[in-house]
Amino acid sequence: MNNFIINKKFWKNKKVFITGHTGFKGAWLCIFLHFLGAKITGYSLKPQKKSLFNLANISEIILKSYFEDIRNASKLKFAISKSNADIIFHLAAQPLVSESYKNPKNTFDTNILGTINIMESIKNLKNIRSAIIVTTDKVYDVKKNKIFNETDLLGGSDPYSMSKVCCELICKSYYKSYEKLNKKIIATVRAGNVIGGGDYSKDRIIPDIYRSYNKNTNILLRNPNHVRPWQHVLEPLAGYLILAEKMYKKELTDKVQNWNFGPNLTDCRTVKYVAEKFSKKLSIKLQVQKNKKKIKETYSLRLNNAKSKKYLKWVPKWSIDKCIIKIIEWNTLIKKQNVLEVCEKQLIDYLKD
Repeated sequence: MNNFIINKKFWKNKKVFITGHTGFKGAWLCIFLHFLGAKITGYSLKPQKKSLFNLANISEIILKSYFEDIRNASKLKFAISKSNADIIFHLAAQPLVSESYKNPKNTFDTNILGTINIMESIKNLKNIRSAIIVTTDKVYDVKKNKIFNETDLLGGSDPYSMSKVCCELICKSYYKSYEKLNKKIIATVRAGNVIGGGDYSKDRIIPDIYRSYNKNTNILLRNPNHVRPWQHVLEPLAGYLILAEKMYKKELTDKVQNWNFGPNLTDCRTVKYVAEKFSKKLSIKLQVQKNKKKIKETYSLRLNNAKSKKYLKWVPKWSIDKCIIKIIEWNTLIKKQNVLEVCEKQLIDYLKD
């Protein structure tokens, strides 16, 4: 049993500002914080028509949504100021490697300028006590079979990865350059490949599997032997919440503020492993994609989560096999039950495990 504690008393009535709240991960964060009693303001582009944000009616459980571009500095600063937030979670980004190849300028503009705008807002507002800046597990300089520690060299080849490396360096620059920011603790977080119910993004394995299932077609695998640090979306979100609380209370001022949140190494599995588990349970076939130009992606990604375990007492709870069971459960239950209630039930199950 892995019983770290999420402090519900701490989060009750906390004013929280989330960028990217209409995305898959941001929507789950809204649900998590609503369950804890926080007062949430969101800032993001409008949600896709088919999205967890819409399916779970998240607009009904948060105080206000600003449907604006993270690149608009004045509107972002106004929204944060108006929210009177204590804590910020910055998730807004162009998050897809494949899309970054198609439109690198938009990826760099969104991810780099968005982070700069967040830093400027934090620098100029008095009440922010902690800010979590979400980057990615893909910020490390790739070496074959390397298990990445937070102290390893950063680097990236594709536009998405490099844009997130820039975010890491921007945060470090602001944190070291401005005395005012030293009093408001900023952390970057590097999570593994998050999966879970409610993800409808393009070019991600679980949504692709369900699109194949719904169309009664084979699952197409671009890179079946690539290894990824798979984890349910609730895993890193729990880590972010623990980290944000400790920063708010100034309990981590002597720590370098970048953190890995990834599964145990036994759950770093190939794309094929995950797809085969779904194919058996959903009775659909696998097919390796051929005759198409492959985009260049890292072969193996694995994160060392020892730092988060030691200083935050955070530990992964759900194995990859249990994640798959929970995703199938989610997609089955929402056909007959309220989507928000299904999410909350899985959240309760997660916290109890």
